[in-house]
Amino acid sequence: MSLTLSKIHFTKKTDRAVYVTSALAKQLRLRGGRTVDVRLGGKTVAAEVRPLRRKGKHMYLPYLLRDSLRAPKTGSIYLATSDGGTTVRLGPLIGILTTGGGTINQPFGTRTYMIKEFLRAGSEKAYFFAFTPRDVNWDQNTVLGYFLNANGTWSRKTVPLPDVVYNRLASRAADVSYSMEQLKQRFLRRNIPVFNWSFYNKWDVYRMLEDEPDAYKHVPESTINPTPERLKEMLQRHKFIYLKPTGGSLGKGIYRITYAPGKGYFARFRRNGKNVLLRFQKFSSLAAMLGASNGRLRRYVAQQGIRLIEIDGCPIDFRFHLVRDNSNDWVVAGVGAKMAGRGSVTTHIKNGGTLMTPQQALGRVFGDDASKVLERMKNVSIKLADAIQSSSRHHVGELGFDLGVDQNEAIWMFEANSKPGRSIYKHPALKDEGRETLSLVFQHCLYLAKFRKGGKS
Repeated sequence: MSLTLSKIHFTKKTDRAVYVTSALAKQLRLRGGRTVDVRLGGKTVAAEVRPLRRKGKHMYLPYLLRDSLRAPKTGSIYLATSDGGTTVRLGPLIGILTTGGGTINQPFGTRTYMIKEFLRAGSEKAYFFAFTPRDVNWDQNTVLGYFLNANGTWSRKTVPLPDVVYNRLASRAADVSYSMEQLKQRFLRRNIPVFNWSFYNKWDVYRMLEDEPDAYKHVPESTINPTPERLKEMLQRHKFIYLKPTGGSLGKGIYRITYAPGKGYFARFRRNGKNVLLRFQKFSSLAAMLGASNGRLRRYVAQQGIRLIEIDGCPIDFRFHLVRDNSNDWVVAGVGAKMAGRGSVTTHIKNGGTLMTPQQALGRVFGDDASKVLERMKNVSIKLADAIQSSSRHHVGELGFDLGVDQNEAIWMFEANSKPGRSIYKHPALKDEGRETLSLVFQHCLYLAKFRKGGKS
C-alpha cells in the first residue's frame, strides 16, 4: 500500500475522472489514462486518472464524482492505493458514535467539547465526524454526520458508511441495550471495525482476568452479590472492604466498610454531596443498613480493601490511560495521581480528591525510587490490557485503569474502563499527555481503517 497526505479540491469539470499532480501520481504509483476505483468509506466509483501539471500533492474531483462519493469537503486528507494500484482510497472516513439531544451549538450536550477535541485531532488529515444511532440510514448505507468547521461551528452532511467507528456512547444503559448491540453488529457485518465495543461491568472485568494468572494476581479478592455471611467473613480477614455497584462510575454508590475489633463496624459513603461516617456495634445493624438480607446488594461487588500509600494520611491511587497506536501496540498515554479528600470513600476529584502528577505523588512517598515504581506500574497496566484483550470477543483499543500501590509496594488494579474520562488532563502539567491521547486515538483509527503503509485494504 502507498499512503500520503494530499490536498483534495473540487472542480467544475464534467468528465468522470480524477486529476492528480505528478508528485501525487508518483507517490501513489498511478498512471495516466488508467481506470481506478475511487473509494470513500463504503462508496466506490470508477474514474479515469488524468495527469495534471502542478507542483505539490493535489487531487481534483469533478462535482459528478464528489456527489457520487458524497465527499464532504475539500482540504488535507490521506490518500492510499491498494489492490496493485487499482483502488484509490480517500479519507479515512471516521465516525464517532455518541448520543445527541443537545442544541444547534451544543449537539451533544455537555459532551460537545470532548467530541470537538477528538475531531480536531484528525480534522486536517481525514474526514472525521460525529453521529448518533438515529443518523444511520441502513437502506441508503449513509450517515448524516456532524462535521466541525474551522470556526468551531457545526455542519451536517450525508456521507457513506465510515471506514471505522469510534464508540463514545455516553449512556451505559444504552450502550449495552439490545438495539445498540444490533447496531454495532450491523457495522461488523459490513466489515467496519467498532472501537471500543461497550462499557465494562466491574464483575465482567474480574471474570475476564480470571484465566490470566499473571494479570489476575493484581486484582483484590472480590465477590459479587455478597451475602451477610460473606461480608462478615471478608471483614474479619481483611479488616476493611469496599462495596461497589457493578455498573457504577465516578464513585457513586460506593461504601467503605471497616471492622475494628473491640470498637465495632464503620461505614463510610457519600450522601447528598457529603461524606458520611456511621458506626455500628453489631454486624447485624450494619447488614440491616446495607440491606444485605433483602437483596439490596444484588449487583454489588465486595472487594478486599488495600492499604494504599498515603500523603498526609490520605490514600492515593492512579488513573492510567492506555491507547493503541498506529502499529496496534499499547501506549501508556497519560497517568494522573488522585489523592482522596479527608473522610472521602474514594479519590474521585468530584468527591473532594486532589489531582497530582504521578511524579509529584510517587516522589513524596518513594523519593529517588519514584521513577522505578512508575515504570513497574506502566508494565502492569500493559499486562492487564493484553489480558483483557485476550479474553474479549471484540477489539479493545483504549482502556483506563485505576491502579494503586500498597504499603508493601505491591501493585493492584481496582477498575478498568473501556471509555476512560479525561478529568486527569485538567492538571496543567498533564495537558500535553491529554493531547497525546487524542492523537493516539486518531492514529489507531487509521490503523483499523487500514490506512497504513504496508497494510491491506
